[in-house]
Amino acid sequence: MAILRFKALELVDQRQPLTVKPLAARRSDSFGQNVFNLEAMRANMPGEYFKKLQAAVKHGSPVERSVADAVAAAMKTWAMAKGATHYTHWFQPLTGATAEKHDSFFDLNSDGRPIENFKGSALVQQEPDASSFPNGGIRNTFEARGYTAWDPTSPAFIIETVGAKTLCIPTIFVAYTGEALDYKAPLLKSLAVLEKAAVDVCQYFDKDVQRVNTTLGIEQEYFLVDKALYDARPDLVMTGRTLFGHAPAKGQQLEDHYFGSIPPACMPSCSTSRKKPTRSAFRCVRVTMRWLPISLSARLLLRMPTWPSTTTSC
Repeated sequence: MAILRFKALELVDQRQPLTVKPLAARRSDSFGQNVFNLEAMRANMPGEYFKKLQAAVKHGSPVERSVADAVAAAMKTWAMAKGATHYTHWFQPLTGATAEKHDSFFDLNSDGRPIENFKGSALVQQEPDASSFPNGGIRNTFEARGYTAWDPTSPAFIIETVGAKTLCIPTIFVAYTGEALDYKAPLLKSLAVLEKAAVDVCQYFDKDVQRVNTTLGIEQEYFLVDKALYDARPDLVMTGRTLFGHAPAKGQQLEDHYFGSIPPACMPSCSTSRKKPTRSAFRCVRVTMRWLPISLSARLLLRMPTWPSTTTSC
């Protein structure tokens, strides 16, 4: 094990900093370019339906079928122009991870000819197999019906993976009996209760207050480990965490490295990690070095300022 680590350290010493091509001349130019925000809606939707959708979002009223059809057509046009070939209802079940069911825009018309199609009915509701998702014991696993429903207060966005782009539509996930099977439905209910209470308080001071927007900011800490050192640790490879080993030579006992200069070998990773969040309208506003081995703390502001929403999807 010691020899393997020494070999890994030799490889680390031979590393050369990578050059990361900038996403754009200015980060603001690429901010939110993969989000179906207000600007994208105005450019792809008739003005009448755009106003009806914004009114429904603002007042919490149901979205009309004609409006849903117009939104679906606009989403399809916008997503396909950016290279997306599939769409998915994107939701957060009780597994602690996100879930997706991908469908393509491909369809056949009445004459059997291939066309790209995306209807309002497909936007508003889908029926994924819910038998294997956690349900808290409220039903048997063979009762597989679960429904995803479009959340119009959260903007759709495009996720880029290797060789593919997918339109992700934020949704809630409920059982056929109506119980929430995800984390977002209770969140939306909580936000509604919180907003009502906050508006009541605000109106003691200003009668013109009609809405209160709730935002969320998080600090995500992550560790950068050189691949050679990672490969030398079976516990990291097999479990993703440290299970054995000595305490670091420099832990929290000394603070000379706290908020210190970020090593040049780590800067390309920091730059790369900002690219996709920027395109999806997430603002990474701060990166600092904390502990050794290199621990970088990235502060993200998750509210999408281009959308008048009381919630965000993350």
